[in-house]
Amino acid sequence: MIEVSDVSLTLGGSLILDRVSLTLPKGGVTALVGPNGAGKSSLLSLIARLRPLQTGRIAVDGLPVDTTPTRQLAKVMAILRQDPGVASRLRVAELVGFGRFPHSGGRLTTEDRAIVAKTLEQFGLTGLAARFLDTLSGGQRQRALVAMTFCQGTDYILLDEPLNNLDMFHQRELMRTLRTMADAHGKTVLVVLHDINHAAAHADRIVAMKDGRIAASGATREIIRPDVLEAVFGFPMRVETMAGRLTVLHHA
Repeated sequence: MIEVSDVSLTLGGSLILDRVSLTLPKGGVTALVGPNGAGKSSLLSLIARLRPLQTGRIAVDGLPVDTTPTRQLAKVMAILRQDPGVASRLRVAELVGFGRFPHSGGRLTTEDRAIVAKTLEQFGLTGLAARFLDTLSGGQRQRALVAMTFCQGTDYILLDEPLNNLDMFHQRELMRTLRTMADAHGKTVLVVLHDINHAAAHADRIVAMKDGRIAASGATREIIRPDVLEAVFGFPMRVETMAGRLTVLHHA
């Protein structure tokens, strides 16, 4: 369970998050959505301890993120940032192996190597294992980064706008991969998304943010409604059911 209690964040004199409280149950896919500047990435960065907590409390499985030792927290929660800043001359297998660092301290054991090999296979990367990152397509590189995050072996996986710079095919494939991670491997996935239809198609729960606050939170069908979406995004949009799935016609 992820528990956020009365969390505020101020940067450069501007209030970014305003007394946010949120409880997310373990398991499944939760999408953080909302307009630009709503505070989605800022909230994710606080949960992941990429930014120091200023006020309030955040805990993951009962572990306070601001006081739990880094090595211990890294065995519970993995984060993929918008710009992970990895070296382009790394090979794919080396990148995925970095996910084992909290367990091996950089010296891969036989068990670690077996986990890396299995992860490469699960993500369809075995044939790319020896390739350098700068020789990959955008979709392949993003898949390798998600594989590294998965290889960390944590129950919680946090991703900040992982669909950026991906075409429609690779966006769909990545969201299907996240869905599989939750369903087949029991992971709890928290992902920041801009495309409301990816959230509608793949998320169990949606947390909608606006102006640094939680505007709406609940099961996907409770949030993908015209009245809720207009209150969050500021303009009317139709919601239809197509092939059994809710679809937001925000462009119509």
